[in-house]
Amino acid sequence: MEDLLEFGERLGVEFRDYSLLSRALTHRSYLNENPATALEDNERLEFLGDAVIDLVVANFLYHRFPEVDEGELTALRAALVRAETLAQFAREVDLARYLRLGQGEEEGGGRERIPLLCASFEAVAGAIYLDRGIDEVQALIERLIRPALDQIHTQQLYKDAKSEFQVWAQARFNITPHYRVTHSEGPDHARTFTVQVSVGSEVWGEGRGRSKQIAAQGAATEAMNRASLTPDA
Repeated sequence: MEDLLEFGERLGVEFRDYSLLSRALTHRSYLNENPATALEDNERLEFLGDAVIDLVVANFLYHRFPEVDEGELTALRAALVRAETLAQFAREVDLARYLRLGQGEEEGGGRERIPLLCASFEAVAGAIYLDRGIDEVQALIERLIRPALDQIHTQQLYKDAKSEFQVWAQARFNITPHYRVTHSEGPDHARTFTVQVSVGSEVWGEGRGRSKQIAAQGAATEAMNRASLTPDA
């Protein structure tokens, strides 16, 4: 119970029913190995949380960008709710520390796996929604997405610069760009990555971000900016 109270404080949520939070943190691997200690894993809550997060993010973007069309809003939402972004949110609240995993999943590095962190974060959102309502979920999600959105929108990462640069590089050089993490810093729950993109042996761009995906998109955006200035591009 102490762990649940501590995690609730990290989330900024005081649960009425902490059994919901306990369920949200219970991976199916734990239930398989310890069937007598829990009634249900977090997969149903994950299903609910996925829908709730989509709604909260869509509502936030709708009001944040009143002049933006539906297509761009959809792209922004996709960038904010993709697995890598939600896994990063999970790291920021140190969710992995509180997960209940089976021994096999634990030994296999489950606490660092992006799909597992993403799914668990969605389950926590579902638990908050059932216990405290949409406003509490909204407060948590908006607190997390604001800095992520600033970077995604400013650098236009939602436009999938990686795909654009790959098309350009293959047409120009008949070479597929290569991405490489050159540096990482900070604690596990708030790590910042630096990624470079190269075409052949030449570096075309560099990006930084709270996930490798965001950093790679930043590198591709810089590369596309350079490509636009290249003669005969």
